[in-house]
Amino acid sequence: MPFAPAATPLDLPDLNALMDYRPKMPLRVFTSDNVLIGEFGQERREFVAIKDIPLVQKQALLAIEDSRFYQHGGVDFKGVARAVIADLSGGLKQGASTITMQVARDFYLTREKLFSRKLTEVMLAYKIERALTKDQILELYMNQIYLGQRAYGFSSAARIYFGKPLKALSIAQAAMLAGLPQAPSRINPVVNPKGAKQRQQLVLKRMRDLGYITEAQFKSALQENLHVLGEGQAFNNHAQYAAEMVRQTIYAQFKEETYTRGINVITTLVQAEQDAAYEAVRRNVLAYDQRHGYRGAEAQVALPRNADERQKLIEATLQKHPASDKLLAAVALNVTPKSLRAVLANGNEIEIAGDGLRRAAPALASKAPTALKLKPGSVIRVVQDGRGRWAITQLPNVGAALVALNNQTGAYRALVGGFDFNASQLNHATQAWRQPGSSIKPFVYSAALEKGFSPGTLVNDAPLTLSGAETGGQSWQPQNDDGVYDGAITLRTALAQSKNGAAVRLLRAITPPYAHEFLPRFGFDAAKHPVNYTLALGTGSVTPLQLAGAYSVFANGGFQITPYLIQKVVDTRGNVLFEAKPVVPGQESARVLDARNAFVMDSMLREVTTSGTGAAAAQKLGRQDLAGKTGTTSEAFDGWFAGYSGTTTAVAWMGYDEPQSLGGREFGATLALPMWIDFMRVGLAGKPANAMPQPAGVSQSEGDWMLDEFVSTGAVRTLDLDILQRLKEWGSF
Repeated sequence: MPFAPAATPLDLPDLNALMDYRPKMPLRVFTSDNVLIGEFGQERREFVAIKDIPLVQKQALLAIEDSRFYQHGGVDFKGVARAVIADLSGGLKQGASTITMQVARDFYLTREKLFSRKLTEVMLAYKIERALTKDQILELYMNQIYLGQRAYGFSSAARIYFGKPLKALSIAQAAMLAGLPQAPSRINPVVNPKGAKQRQQLVLKRMRDLGYITEAQFKSALQENLHVLGEGQAFNNHAQYAAEMVRQTIYAQFKEETYTRGINVITTLVQAEQDAAYEAVRRNVLAYDQRHGYRGAEAQVALPRNADERQKLIEATLQKHPASDKLLAAVALNVTPKSLRAVLANGNEIEIAGDGLRRAAPALASKAPTALKLKPGSVIRVVQDGRGRWAITQLPNVGAALVALNNQTGAYRALVGGFDFNASQLNHATQAWRQPGSSIKPFVYSAALEKGFSPGTLVNDAPLTLSGAETGGQSWQPQNDDGVYDGAITLRTALAQSKNGAAVRLLRAITPPYAHEFLPRFGFDAAKHPVNYTLALGTGSVTPLQLAGAYSVFANGGFQITPYLIQKVVDTRGNVLFEAKPVVPGQESARVLDARNAFVMDSMLREVTTSGTGAAAAQKLGRQDLAGKTGTTSEAFDGWFAGYSGTTTAVAWMGYDEPQSLGGREFGATLALPMWIDFMRVGLAGKPANAMPQPAGVSQSEGDWMLDEFVSTGAVRTLDLDILQRLKEWGSF
């Protein structure tokens, strides 16, 4: 029987902190399909019961930290003797503490290397052993111990270092984690891969010597190539903007308890769609950036001749230029027009040649401008392809966003607020108020349907001049973006081809005040839109989220939705603190638009994606059930595509934070539509084609849809008197 004193003269603390263990648990944010997308708190931790901790992880830990844990009574006397001798000779360097002693120290004591503290630790260890079982002590230790990178406990460390649950770790991975308690900040595999590997090998040898693993397992584990996640990659970080939205919401209610109470938030996001939105934004922003040339180095440093000084400067420089997903920062060491050698943040040197230099060719030319020219000390961005070849790239400086909603309930399905959250926390999806351009036109057309217009109404697509008397100021001549005018066309064609002159003529017919009063039913803020003719061209302000909600009214048959991100909030004990109660789809109290109006507008918006400015959508997705509208603002400051299919509405946007032209050849169809298509390819995968049901009170008249009450004399069949006169002359009316 292990020795344990019956009593102690020391004034030992009670064990309430152990008996009622309540660790500081972070706020954790999940998708609707239970994928972790955010964690907030100083301590990254998740509690795992001892019965759920894999045997191999327990064996790895015991092998290196306390192989006699289940035999001793809290103190290993041989180890204590070594510790006392080391202490008397100048320092406690032998590492003799048992797991029970470490629990005593971590919960109650400081780390001062004093004999008196060591004695208290020993006596407290005995007290703990009398109060708790061995498994309870080990459970406390394996959940409480700090393992580097803000990871507390082995379960959290498994996810942070390897991106896996504890039960999925290999022997080699378990051994590496077991080696961390000795010096978690100094030898963890993120900051010191070499030191962590050496410690892991020692753990594996102890496991073999103790018979926990076979010789074959030992050799296999030694050879296993461990993929350690870098800082910031411990969980899927493709939803950082959404996770931050959740954090702000929870903090508003729980304040500092947000980061310690163990609150878990289930969002409405769908992981596959969130990943698709992230990739769509990244891919298309990079494509735009590549179309517009190389801007040169991110920074320039003067490399010292001394090797140690040069290395320190490079390390400090690259810390200021963190990786942006796969876009890594590097410092150029040697530069010629045909090759470039650079060093990465991990210390590896890379060679770039051939096609890898193509992007930066103007900056490598011998006569390149000084501001553009790459040279030793230039901080550049590089990316590696699937075959291991490196190429020069650059961080884009254009903004972008993509947001997708369930247009029946308002639940977010995906949200990406920018290219890189770490570079800019501005959530463009919810916070960027931008001019919507032509993406506002469907709402003007919808207002016109209420006035007796129909998709078949003819309008004169010709140059138009509004007098100063009409505009209340100077005369104005709205122009079609492409400078092409087609004469007499239907409103259906005018919307599909995004004819500016036709939209202004339509607004003039129904009056700006009427259209302006019509906007709030779609969720727009009327105060952010002008009460004049420029309203038809989208000179007001919207956010991508607001526009997604507005287009959802057309998609769902006329009901306004309230977007929501948080589905459920629970505490660490599983108590439900909040649960969303969304409006039931199709509830008449939420109706803001006549079902007939929504049906007709849906048919016109489908025309946009089959024969109009958004025709690439139907072509590339191979579907005819898509509806939406492109949008390009004056001088191409903003590019939009807003659209939907089935229960999903998505809006894509691109533009600079400080508004400037995106380029003379850039439009919503080149900037935002490809982003939308890439997302919808995943969002609609496997879903059947959707048809809008025809409501009562709408029918075909003269080849197009019309509300029944306007089929007779109330229908507006031509928009301009000059067209009417010409048609009369031609005998067609």
